[in-house]
Amino acid sequence: MLHRRTVGDVMTEEVVTLRPDTPVREVVGLLDANDIASAPVVDADGTPVGVVSASDVLRHETGMPDPQGQDGNDEGAWGKARARTAGALMSSPVFTARADWTITRAARELRRRHVKQLPVVGDHGLLTGIVSRSDLLDAFIRSDAEIRGEVEQDVLARILGLDKGTVAVEVRDGAVTLRGHVPEPRLVPVVVGLCQGVDGVVAVYAHLAVAQAG
Repeated sequence: MLHRRTVGDVMTEEVVTLRPDTPVREVVGLLDANDIASAPVVDADGTPVGVVSASDVLRHETGMPDPQGQDGNDEGAWGKARARTAGALMSSPVFTARADWTITRAARELRRRHVKQLPVVGDHGLLTGIVSRSDLLDAFIRSDAEIRGEVEQDVLARILGLDKGTVAVEVRDGAVTLRGHVPEPRLVPVVVGLCQGVDGVVAVYAHLAVAQAG
């Protein structure tokens, strides 16, 4: 099988965390000093219990439930505006990811939850890292040479067992063009499908014929 990169491959393992009793002033300082837009709040065991984001901080700093003056009747939002600790300021429950998730699954979860990053937890629910939108985008932005190497070495040689030079591979801006011969007609859609599964591939153009028996 192809090696599909996972959340564990791209996540940040050194995570700036907060505790529920971290004072808001310290929260602001940590976000600013580390140039981050949010940070997970963890309990004494290291389990994520919430997230404090820049928007939460803005509610507090402006003294309003929403910087634009909306949500004026939302008691939870007013509570954040009056918060003194990370525990009162944070958004909860926290949505998390697992290190063995595929990049695609994590991207879909970010979109579904309308968040920019997800804390990553292990088998016991303890924080092991954090993955952001930019981490996931970087996984898909690969050089043409990297993509070509994976197609040639993993797809054609290792998985399909084709001899070197049987199929020529050209990659331009993530689009893979295949030219050559395969032993059987049924292998054409297989080759295309496997190439489409390579991270970073945006399209596959197959110009493949069936090798004639000698």
